[in-house]
Amino acid sequence: MTNVEDYWHTSTPKKPNEGEGLRSVSAALDVLECFATDRELGVSDVARRMGLAKSTTHRLLTTLRSRGFIEQNPENGRYRLGLHLLELGHLAQVRNPLRQVALPVTLDLVRRTGLTVNVSVPDGADIVFIERTETSAHGRTLSQSGRRLPAHVSSAGKAVAAFLPEFAQARIDAGFPPRARQTIRTPAEWEHALRDVRQRGFAMSRDESFDGITTVAVPIMFTRQTAQAALSFFGGTHDVESRYPLLVQYLQRAAGRIQHDVARLRRDLSS
Repeated sequence: MTNVEDYWHTSTPKKPNEGEGLRSVSAALDVLECFATDRELGVSDVARRMGLAKSTTHRLLTTLRSRGFIEQNPENGRYRLGLHLLELGHLAQVRNPLRQVALPVTLDLVRRTGLTVNVSVPDGADIVFIERTETSAHGRTLSQSGRRLPAHVSSAGKAVAAFLPEFAQARIDAGFPPRARQTIRTPAEWEHALRDVRQRGFAMSRDESFDGITTVAVPIMFTRQTAQAALSFFGGTHDVESRYPLLVQYLQRAAGRIQHDVARLRRDLSS
């Protein structure tokens, strides 16, 4: 006869190892990050970047494909990002209260100036564009850059970092990789640039993200003396620098409108 205690020990399901589960989630997210710079990758490509066995990598890719996060090209067997990511990304974008408020403002700024307008937020040591209203003149160049830039190469990054110390420090910790001719390369140059932003109330980047391109940005402040976003113009150097005082005025008025409207929207949502 089977001992009751023995039956309990042999029949109770084994509890999942929480640490292993978290590592699996982390590995799956790392797989998705591999596609940030490449349109398609094979199993061997991902395995090499991840430092994992091909069998493990294949299981991760298969799981992600079953949920729509990854899809497989039937012609060559390589993998690419799936449509479900597009769906989730679109939801994140349209539900963002800052973007909802900023969109009509950016459309008005483009109409007035003929320049591309960006609304950006800090993330880690980078600046991320959550809204970009483009013009044909420079839209192609900017689109090729993706929606994320290191903070030190953009006026938006400087505008936020000047009024958000932890963001400024994150960039110092991450370093200052060069991108264009005038890219900031040292902590001393970074600190000098941020002091300049605090004195003038706006930031400029000339030949720092792209040669021949200048951007000008102002911070968007939702709490006193703390920036949580930035509003910026992007265009050819001559076009921006020849009228930057007027552009700064446009940006400052628009940032004030965004701050007011976001605060009102948040009050409405909480009531």
